Amino acid sequence: MITNGLVDIQVNGFAGVDFNDPQLTPEAMDRALEAMLATGVTTCLPTIITAHRNELEARFTALDRAVSESRLGPLMCPGYHLEGPFLNPADGFSGCHPANAMIGADPALVTALQKLIERPILLVTVAPEVHGGIEFVKAMRADNRLVSIGHSSATSQLVSAAADAGAGLSTHLGNGLPQILPKLDNPLFAQLAEDRLLATFIADGIHMPAYVLKSLIRAKGFERSALVTDAVAAAAAPTGTYAFAGMNVDRSDDGTVSQSGATGLAGSSLCLDDAVRNLVRWNIATFEQAVEMASTRLLEVLAPVLTARGINLAESELDWSDAMAITRVRIGNEERFFR
Repeated sequence: MITNGLVDIQVNGFAGVDFNDPQLTPEAMDRALEAMLATGVTTCLPTIITAHRNELEARFTALDRAVSESRLGPLMCPGYHLEGPFLNPADGFSGCHPANAMIGADPALVTALQKLIERPILLVTVAPEVHGGIEFVKAMRADNRLVSIGHSSATSQLVSAAADAGAGLSTHLGNGLPQILPKLDNPLFAQLAEDRLLATFIADGIHMPAYVLKSLIRAKGFERSALVTDAVAAAAAPTGTYAFAGMNVDRSDDGTVSQSGATGLAGSSLCLDDAVRNLVRWNIATFEQAVEMASTRLLEVLAPVLTARGINLAESELDWSDAMAITRVRIGNEERFFR
């Protein structure tokens, strides 16, 4: 079976490497990207999470330098995902993001960060209920950036307003939410019902059970669903403790990643090819549907913002065995073979 390469638009780190590390090196970036190639990912948006402005500046500067000076970065990383700090700081919504660093939605901050780096911030996650949220969505779209709703308490009316303003995605839908929500008018149902939003899901069986994921994808529809990993440095790495955006996170034997000394999840250890296999094995999707949700669906949503910047992705191709294992990956002139 031959398919396009996979696309991960939310990845915070991989194979022991933290993309939020202000000391990130090109060599470390290449190690992470090489490991991602082995999982079929040929295009990714390294993701920076919520932090204070000076921390965001240092992290983006280091990330952009590491991508530009690495061997695989220019091929695989067309831009970045900023997840925060324009999120809801309330318990349950903030997740592992530092609530004390969250602020109102400020387009000027994105502009200032962009001036520091060469590659574009292509995607920004925002909670539209924060101060200035809807105007922020409009400003980002006017600047040819994708906007995703996440870590948000937005009601159906506000979700609709955000979609009117140009929001087009939902960040890891079903997560970044408290245990108790209003019965009907809640951010989960509102985003499921909004057909203008492409929902992204973490299909690891940890962020939500398989039966819940099956229900959400059926409600949203395959054509409006996509896969992400939300991976941190603990992905493609053994059980142990890893750095993530100034925190320590622990990967347990079952793959769960949590902040050290806490019980809440802190990203994932999921690899995107495993997410594809999970959907098939859980009888949620066919192989073809699962690959589409992890590749062409995301290429389609990225296409307008890449075209607006004159960015062309390198051609990519994967060979899969009958057991859904990746046996070959090619991106541009780079090719790898696997048993």
